Amino acid sequence: MKLLRGAAFAAAVLWAPALALAQAYPTKPIKIIVPYPAGGGVDFVARTVGLRLSEVFGQPVVVENRGGASGSIGAAAVASSAPDGYTLLLASPAEVVVGPVSGQKVPYDTARDFAPVTLVGETPLAIVAHPSVAAKDIGELIAAAKKDPAKYSYATPGGGSTMHFAGESLNALAGVSILHVPYKGAAPAVTDVLGGQVPLGIVGMPPVVQPTKAGKLKMLAVTSTKRSPTLPEVPAVAEIKGMEGYRFTNWMGLFAPGEDAPGGHRPPREGDREDRARAGREGEAPVAGRGGRREHDRGVRRVPEERVRRLRKDREGTEHPLRQLSRAIRTAGG
Repeated sequence: MKLLRGAAFAAAVLWAPALALAQAYPTKPIKIIVPYPAGGGVDFVARTVGLRLSEVFGQPVVVENRGGASGSIGAAAVASSAPDGYTLLLASPAEVVVGPVSGQKVPYDTARDFAPVTLVGETPLAIVAHPSVAAKDIGELIAAAKKDPAKYSYATPGGGSTMHFAGESLNALAGVSILHVPYKGAAPAVTDVLGGQVPLGIVGMPPVVQPTKAGKLKMLAVTSTKRSPTLPEVPAVAEIKGMEGYRFTNWMGLFAPGEDAPGGHRPPREGDREDRARAGREGEAPVAGRGGRREHDRGVRRVPEERVRRLRKDREGTEHPLRQLSRAIRTAGG
Protein backbone atom coordinates (compact mmCIF):
# COMPACT_ATOMS: atom_id res chain seq x y z
CA MET A 1 0.00 0.00 0.00
CA LYS A 2 2.94 2.38 0.58
CA LEU A 3 3.85 2.06 -3.09
CA LEU A 4 0.35 3.06 -4.17
CA ARG A 5 -0.01 5.82 -1.58
CA GLY A 6 3.25 7.41 -2.66
CA ALA A 7 2.39 7.20 -6.34
CA ALA A 8 -1.04 8.70 -5.78
CA PHE A 9 0.34 11.59 -3.76
CA ALA A 10 3.00 12.31 -6.37
CA ALA A 11 0.44 12.33 -9.17
CA ALA A 12 -1.76 14.81 -7.37
CA VAL A 13 1.15 17.11 -6.57
CA LEU A 14 2.49 17.08 -10.14
CA TRP A 15 -0.80 17.31 -12.00
CA ALA A 16 -2.90 19.58 -9.82
CA PRO A 17 -0.86 22.80 -10.21
CA ALA A 18 -1.17 22.62 -14.00
CA LEU A 19 -4.92 22.16 -13.67
CA ALA A 20 -5.17 25.02 -11.22
CA LEU A 21 -3.69 27.35 -13.82
CA ALA A 22 -6.53 26.66 -16.26
CA GLN A 23 -8.92 29.59 -16.45
CA ALA A 24 -12.04 29.11 -14.29
CA TYR A 25 -11.27 25.47 -13.54
CA PRO A 26 -12.59 23.92 -11.46
CA THR A 27 -15.78 25.73 -10.54
CA LYS A 28 -17.73 22.67 -9.40
CA PRO A 29 -17.07 19.17 -8.00
CA ILE A 30 -14.94 16.76 -10.02
CA LYS A 31 -15.93 13.12 -10.38
CA ILE A 32 -13.39 10.28 -10.64
CA ILE A 33 -14.99 7.08 -11.88
CA VAL A 34 -13.41 3.84 -10.71
CA PRO A 35 -14.43 0.92 -12.96
CA TYR A 36 -14.32 -1.58 -10.08
CA PRO A 37 -16.19 -2.11 -6.79
CA ALA A 38 -15.18 -0.18 -3.69
CA GLY A 39 -12.44 -1.58 -1.51
CA GLY A 40 -9.90 -2.64 -4.13
CA GLY A 41 -6.50 -1.22 -4.98
CA VAL A 42 -7.74 1.05 -7.78
CA ASP A 43 -10.47 2.42 -5.51
CA PHE A 44 -7.91 3.09 -2.78
CA VAL A 45 -5.68 5.07 -5.14
CA ALA A 46 -8.63 7.05 -6.52
CA ARG A 47 -9.70 8.12 -3.04
CA THR A 48 -6.15 9.06 -2.08
CA VAL A 49 -5.73 11.18 -5.22
CA GLY A 50 -9.20 12.65 -4.73
CA LEU A 51 -8.43 13.84 -1.21
CA ARG A 52 -5.25 15.53 -2.37
CA LEU A 53 -6.94 17.21 -5.34
CA SER A 54 -9.74 18.46 -3.06
CA GLU A 55 -7.12 20.19 -0.92
CA VAL A 56 -5.47 21.79 -3.93
CA PHE A 57 -8.61 22.89 -5.78
CA GLY A 58 -10.88 23.76 -2.89
CA GLN A 59 -13.58 21.75 -4.66
CA PRO A 60 -15.00 18.33 -3.73
CA VAL A 61 -13.63 15.37 -5.67
CA VAL A 62 -16.17 12.54 -5.66
CA VAL A 63 -15.15 8.94 -6.31
CA GLU A 64 -17.87 6.88 -7.98
CA ASN A 65 -17.56 3.10 -8.33
CA ARG A 66 -19.03 1.56 -11.48
CA GLY A 67 -17.83 -2.01 -11.61
CA GLY A 68 -18.60 -4.79 -14.04
CA ALA A 69 -17.56 -6.30 -17.37
CA SER A 70 -13.84 -6.22 -16.57
CA GLY A 71 -13.94 -2.47 -16.06
CA SER A 72 -15.62 -1.59 -19.34
CA ILE A 73 -18.86 -0.35 -17.75
CA GLY A 74 -17.12 2.40 -15.82
CA ALA A 75 -14.87 3.22 -18.76
CA ALA A 76 -17.88 3.52 -21.06
CA ALA A 77 -19.52 5.93 -18.62
CA VAL A 78 -16.53 8.25 -18.85
CA ALA A 79 -16.26 7.90 -22.63
CA SER A 80 -19.85 9.11 -23.00
CA SER A 81 -19.42 12.00 -20.54
CA ALA A 82 -19.08 15.63 -21.51
CA PRO A 83 -15.39 16.37 -22.18
CA ASP A 84 -15.32 19.31 -19.79
CA GLY A 85 -12.74 18.10 -17.29
CA TYR A 86 -15.24 17.25 -14.57
CA THR A 87 -15.48 13.50 -15.17
CA LEU A 88 -12.27 11.48 -15.12
CA LEU A 89 -11.44 7.78 -15.30
CA LEU A 90 -8.84 6.11 -13.12
CA ALA A 91 -7.88 3.28 -15.42
CA SER A 92 -5.52 0.33 -15.58
CA PRO A 93 -4.40 -1.61 -18.68
CA ALA A 94 -7.51 -3.80 -18.44
CA GLU A 95 -9.84 -1.01 -19.57
CA VAL A 96 -7.74 0.88 -22.10
CA VAL A 97 -5.44 -1.79 -23.56
CA VAL A 98 -5.96 -5.43 -22.67
CA GLY A 99 -9.74 -5.80 -22.90
CA PRO A 100 -10.22 -4.03 -26.23
CA VAL A 101 -7.32 -5.81 -27.97
CA SER A 102 -8.14 -9.25 -26.57
CA GLY A 103 -11.51 -9.42 -28.28
CA GLN A 104 -13.69 -8.02 -25.51
CA LYS A 105 -16.52 -6.00 -27.03
CA VAL A 106 -16.45 -2.51 -25.54
CA PRO A 107 -18.60 0.51 -26.50
CA TYR A 108 -15.65 2.86 -26.90
CA ASP A 109 -12.47 3.40 -28.88
CA THR A 110 -9.58 3.86 -26.48
CA ALA A 111 -7.50 6.03 -28.82
CA ARG A 112 -10.43 8.26 -29.77
CA ASP A 113 -12.45 8.42 -26.56
CA PHE A 114 -9.80 8.80 -23.84
CA ALA A 115 -7.20 11.52 -23.43
CA PRO A 116 -4.35 10.63 -21.05
CA VAL A 117 -3.99 13.22 -18.28
CA THR A 118 -1.30 11.75 -16.05
CA LEU A 119 0.31 8.51 -14.96
CA VAL A 120 -0.67 7.93 -11.34
CA GLY A 121 1.55 4.99 -10.49
CA GLU A 122 2.96 1.70 -11.62
CA THR A 123 3.75 -1.56 -9.87
CA PRO A 124 5.09 -4.85 -11.21
CA LEU A 125 3.13 -8.06 -11.18
CA ALA A 126 4.34 -10.86 -8.97
CA ILE A 127 4.63 -14.56 -9.75
CA VAL A 128 3.93 -16.30 -6.46
CA ALA A 129 3.78 -19.90 -5.33
CA HIS A 130 2.36 -21.87 -2.43
CA PRO A 131 5.15 -22.85 0.00
CA SER A 132 4.73 -26.50 -1.03
CA VAL A 133 6.14 -25.70 -4.49
CA ALA A 134 9.77 -26.78 -4.52
CA ALA A 135 11.02 -24.09 -6.90
CA LYS A 136 12.82 -21.24 -5.16
CA ASP A 137 12.78 -18.83 -8.10
CA ILE A 138 11.41 -18.46 -11.61
CA GLY A 139 14.35 -20.26 -13.21
CA GLU A 140 13.75 -23.37 -11.10
CA LEU A 141 10.02 -23.19 -11.84
CA ILE A 142 10.61 -23.14 -15.59
CA ALA A 143 12.97 -26.11 -15.33
CA ALA A 144 10.43 -28.05 -13.24
CA ALA A 145 7.55 -27.18 -15.59
CA LYS A 146 9.51 -28.52 -18.55
CA LYS A 147 10.04 -31.84 -16.78
CA ASP A 148 6.44 -32.20 -15.57
CA PRO A 149 4.10 -29.94 -17.60
CA ALA A 150 0.90 -31.28 -16.04
CA LYS A 151 1.95 -30.50 -12.48
CA TYR A 152 1.58 -26.73 -12.53
CA SER A 153 -1.19 -24.18 -13.01
CA TYR A 154 -1.42 -20.49 -12.25
CA ALA A 155 -4.28 -18.33 -10.98
CA THR A 156 -5.03 -14.82 -12.24
CA PRO A 157 -7.76 -12.23 -11.56
CA GLY A 158 -9.40 -13.18 -14.85
CA GLY A 159 -9.12 -14.26 -18.45
CA GLY A 160 -7.89 -11.49 -20.72
CA SER A 161 -6.30 -9.62 -17.81
CA THR A 162 -2.77 -8.25 -17.85
CA MET A 163 -1.84 -11.13 -15.55
CA HIS A 164 -3.24 -13.66 -18.03
CA PHE A 165 -1.17 -12.15 -20.83
CA ALA A 166 1.89 -12.15 -18.58
CA GLY A 167 1.42 -15.87 -17.91
CA GLU A 168 0.89 -16.83 -21.52
CA SER A 169 3.86 -14.73 -22.59
CA LEU A 170 5.96 -16.57 -20.02
CA ASN A 171 4.73 -19.88 -21.41
CA ALA A 172 5.63 -18.85 -24.96
CA LEU A 173 9.07 -17.45 -24.18
CA ALA A 174 10.09 -20.21 -21.76
CA GLY A 175 8.67 -23.08 -23.81
CA VAL A 176 6.40 -24.37 -21.06
CA SER A 177 2.65 -25.03 -20.80
CA ILE A 178 1.55 -23.95 -17.34
CA LEU A 179 -2.26 -24.09 -17.18
CA HIS A 180 -4.18 -20.85 -16.70
CA VAL A 181 -6.92 -20.79 -14.03
CA PRO A 182 -8.98 -17.57 -14.24
CA TYR A 183 -10.75 -16.14 -11.19
CA LYS A 184 -13.21 -13.29 -10.74
CA GLY A 185 -10.81 -10.87 -9.14
CA ALA A 186 -7.45 -10.84 -7.41
CA ALA A 187 -8.74 -11.62 -3.92
CA PRO A 188 -10.13 -15.11 -4.69
CA ALA A 189 -7.08 -15.91 -6.81
CA VAL A 190 -4.70 -15.06 -3.98
CA THR A 191 -6.90 -16.91 -1.47
CA ASP A 192 -6.70 -20.15 -3.44
CA VAL A 193 -2.93 -19.89 -3.90
CA LEU A 194 -2.59 -19.30 -0.15
CA GLY A 195 -4.74 -22.37 0.44
CA GLY A 196 -2.83 -24.53 -2.01
CA GLN A 197 -5.79 -25.14 -4.32
CA VAL A 198 -3.69 -23.66 -7.14
CA PRO A 199 0.11 -23.89 -6.87
CA LEU A 200 0.96 -20.62 -8.62
CA GLY A 201 -0.49 -17.16 -9.10
CA ILE A 202 0.23 -14.05 -11.14
CA VAL A 203 -1.23 -10.95 -9.50
CA GLY A 204 -0.39 -7.35 -8.74
CA MET A 205 2.49 -7.11 -6.31
CA PRO A 206 1.01 -5.03 -3.42
CA PRO A 207 -1.47 -7.61 -2.02
CA VAL A 208 1.11 -10.41 -1.90
CA VAL A 209 4.01 -8.55 -0.27
CA GLN A 210 2.92 -9.21 3.32
CA PRO A 211 2.02 -12.90 2.74
CA THR A 212 5.46 -13.31 1.18
CA LYS A 213 7.20 -11.67 4.13
CA ALA A 214 5.16 -13.86 6.49
CA GLY A 215 6.22 -17.03 4.66
CA LYS A 216 2.70 -17.83 3.51
CA LEU A 217 3.70 -17.41 -0.14
CA LYS A 218 6.91 -17.62 -2.12
CA MET A 219 7.49 -14.82 -4.59
CA LEU A 220 9.39 -16.40 -7.47
CA ALA A 221 9.75 -13.32 -9.66
CA VAL A 222 8.50 -9.86 -10.51
CA THR A 223 7.53 -8.92 -14.05
CA SER A 224 9.27 -5.54 -14.32
CA THR A 225 12.61 -5.29 -16.11
CA LYS A 226 14.38 -4.68 -12.79
CA ARG A 227 13.93 -5.96 -9.27
CA SER A 228 11.50 -4.19 -7.00
CA PRO A 229 13.02 -2.18 -4.12
CA THR A 230 10.20 -3.51 -1.94
CA LEU A 231 11.61 -7.06 -2.13
CA PRO A 232 15.03 -6.69 -3.78
CA GLU A 233 15.90 -10.33 -3.20
CA VAL A 234 13.18 -11.42 -5.65
CA PRO A 235 14.52 -11.70 -9.23
CA ALA A 236 12.91 -10.25 -12.33
CA VAL A 237 11.81 -12.59 -15.11
CA ALA A 238 13.87 -10.42 -17.48
CA GLU A 239 17.06 -11.60 -15.77
CA ILE A 240 16.69 -15.00 -17.45
CA LYS A 241 18.66 -15.42 -20.66
CA GLY A 242 16.37 -15.12 -23.66
CA MET A 243 13.68 -13.26 -21.69
CA GLU A 244 15.38 -9.87 -21.41
CA GLY A 245 12.44 -8.05 -22.98
CA TYR A 246 9.81 -9.56 -20.67
CA ARG A 247 7.87 -6.75 -18.98
CA PHE A 248 4.33 -6.56 -17.64
CA THR A 249 3.33 -3.90 -15.13
CA ASN A 250 0.10 -2.82 -13.55
CA TRP A 251 -0.07 0.94 -14.08
CA MET A 252 -2.86 3.32 -13.23
CA GLY A 253 -3.57 6.57 -15.04
CA LEU A 254 -6.10 9.35 -15.11
CA PHE A 255 -7.96 9.77 -18.39
CA ALA A 256 -10.40 12.43 -19.54
CA PRO A 257 -13.15 11.75 -22.10
CA GLY A 258 -12.12 12.62 -25.65
CA GLU A 259 -8.84 13.88 -27.04
CA ASP A 260 -10.05 17.50 -27.01
CA ALA A 261 -12.90 19.16 -25.18
CA PRO A 262 -15.05 21.90 -26.69
CA GLY A 263 -14.55 25.37 -25.29
CA GLY A 264 -11.11 24.63 -23.91
CA HIS A 265 -12.41 23.19 -20.66
CA ARG A 266 -10.70 19.82 -20.69
CA PRO A 267 -8.23 19.42 -17.81
CA PRO A 268 -4.80 20.47 -19.12
CA ARG A 269 -2.44 17.57 -19.56
CA GLU A 270 0.98 17.70 -18.00
CA GLY A 271 3.25 19.38 -20.49
CA ASP A 272 0.66 21.51 -22.30
CA ARG A 273 2.51 24.40 -23.89
CA GLU A 274 0.00 27.02 -22.86
CA ASP A 275 0.22 25.93 -19.23
CA ARG A 276 4.00 26.01 -19.19
CA ALA A 277 3.98 29.47 -20.76
CA ARG A 278 1.37 30.75 -18.32
CA ALA A 279 3.27 29.28 -15.40
CA GLY A 280 6.43 31.03 -16.55
CA ARG A 281 4.62 34.37 -16.71
CA GLU A 282 2.85 34.08 -13.40
CA GLY A 283 5.68 32.53 -11.43
CA GLU A 284 5.06 30.14 -8.59
CA ALA A 285 1.59 28.67 -8.28
CA PRO A 286 0.22 28.30 -4.72
CA VAL A 287 -0.84 24.79 -3.78
CA ALA A 288 -1.92 23.20 -0.53
CA GLY A 289 0.90 21.42 1.21
CA ARG A 290 1.00 18.77 3.90
CA GLY A 291 -1.21 19.62 6.84
CA GLY A 292 -3.32 22.03 4.79
CA ARG A 293 -0.85 24.95 4.85
CA ARG A 294 -0.25 26.99 1.70
CA GLU A 295 3.03 26.45 -0.09
CA HIS A 296 4.58 27.31 -3.43
CA ASP A 297 5.28 24.64 -6.00
CA ARG A 298 8.28 25.68 -8.03
CA GLY A 299 7.91 22.52 -10.09
CA VAL A 300 4.91 23.98 -11.94
CA ARG A 301 7.36 25.73 -14.27
CA ARG A 302 8.61 22.33 -15.33
CA VAL A 303 5.36 20.43 -15.73
CA PRO A 304 6.61 16.88 -16.53
CA GLU A 305 5.16 15.90 -19.87
CA GLU A 306 7.11 12.63 -19.80
CA ARG A 307 4.30 11.17 -17.65
CA VAL A 308 1.76 11.72 -20.41
CA ARG A 309 4.17 10.43 -23.05
CA ARG A 310 4.79 7.35 -20.91
CA LEU A 311 1.07 6.72 -20.45
CA ARG A 312 0.41 7.12 -24.17
CA LYS A 313 3.41 4.93 -25.06
CA ASP A 314 2.30 2.15 -22.72
CA ARG A 315 -1.22 2.30 -24.13
CA GLU A 316 -0.21 2.36 -27.78
CA GLY A 317 3.04 0.40 -27.66
CA THR A 318 1.52 -2.71 -26.09
CA GLU A 319 -1.45 -3.05 -28.42
CA HIS A 320 0.32 -4.88 -31.28
CA PRO A 321 2.06 -7.59 -29.19
CA LEU A 322 -1.09 -8.09 -27.11
CA ARG A 323 -3.17 -8.56 -30.25
CA GLN A 324 -0.73 -11.20 -31.46
CA LEU A 325 -0.72 -12.96 -28.10
CA SER A 326 -4.50 -12.75 -27.88
CA ARG A 327 -4.87 -14.48 -31.24
CA ALA A 328 -2.45 -17.18 -30.14
CA ILE A 329 -4.37 -17.75 -26.90
CA ARG A 330 -7.72 -18.00 -28.72
CA THR A 331 -6.24 -20.37 -31.29
CA ALA A 332 -4.86 -22.60 -28.54
CA GLY A 333 -8.10 -22.38 -26.57
CA GLY A 334 -6.26 -20.97 -23.53
